[in-house]
Amino acid sequence: MSDSKKPAVPEKLNPNTPIFSAQDPNAAAFWDQRFEKGYTPWDQAGVPDAFRAFVARHDMRPVLIPGCGSAYEAWWLAQAGWPVRAIDFAANAVAAARAQLGDRADLVEQADFFTYEPPFAPGWIYERAFLCALPKARWRGYAERMAALLPPQGLLAGFFFLGATPKGPPFGIERAELDALLSPHFEMIEDEPVTDSIAVFAGRERWLTWRRRL
Repeated sequence: MSDSKKPAVPEKLNPNTPIFSAQDPNAAAFWDQRFEKGYTPWDQAGVPDAFRAFVARHDMRPVLIPGCGSAYEAWWLAQAGWPVRAIDFAANAVAAARAQLGDRADLVEQADFFTYEPPFAPGWIYERAFLCALPKARWRGYAERMAALLPPQGLLAGFFFLGATPKGPPFGIERAELDALLSPHFEMIEDEPVTDSIAVFAGRERWLTWRRRL
């Protein structure tokens, strides 16, 4: 098996992972410590090809990016004139995103996705390593909040990390379980391969577009 096809190694099983005192991914401190030490293996340090392709084939609409991390995509969308708001509940992630956005740093907020009210009705919520950062106990809440934030015909689209993992993050989800989770609120309208995955997601992610049911 080539390195590019090896399944992701959760950080608890990776001998090269720095030692962190915060071990609960539900807590902002977990992510703050990883940003503080520069340990962000989920960070692509750029804008993925599938993201650019999605933007090219869809009309402009307001975009919400939860769990935005360094927010490269938020900067790219803002430069292209798209209305965008990026959020993260970890202060160090927000600081990294604001540094990335420079004079558009106002587009980033420190907020909890599960209670956040965006300044617009999102037409697209971009999924990028957010669901797989959440323990399984929070997945139903994720689906319900996505459905509450998106109007009918609104899109939940992005990268989904498929296949169960023994530990996480990243917390992989089986395809059938993802379908069962989202299908009550959404219909899937696009399913695309991903060709430029970073190592932690390689061979395990698909670009999926889900449309909010009427």
